[in-house]
Amino acid sequence: MKPIIAITEKNSFTDIQIDRIIEMAWEDRTPFDAIKFQFRLSEAEVKALMKKELKFSSYKLWRERVEHCKTKHVAKRVEGIDRFKCNLQRAISNNKISKR
Repeated sequence: MKPIIAITEKNSFTDIQIDRIIEMAWEDRTPFDAIKFQFRLSEAEVKALMKKELKFSSYKLWRERVEHCKTKHVAKRVEGIDRFKCNLQRAISNNKISKR
């Protein structure tokens, strides 16, 4: 078994990037594949980063939410969903990275 946390620390993300990864991980419609595509982090690495960055109670809530969320895993998704984000996300999230 490889050390997941060491891999996450090796990538040395900026604070802005870590905030964006956490935001994407909390979004129900954003699959782990989108995070992997944008930041090259596997699902296990995202989980390790979330555990490191969040309070333990917040991490537990997030893990429970992710386990039951069909849209976070591409294999479980309904076939009609083929995008990483909601059509309205750009307008309502005030995320400067998504507005580039």
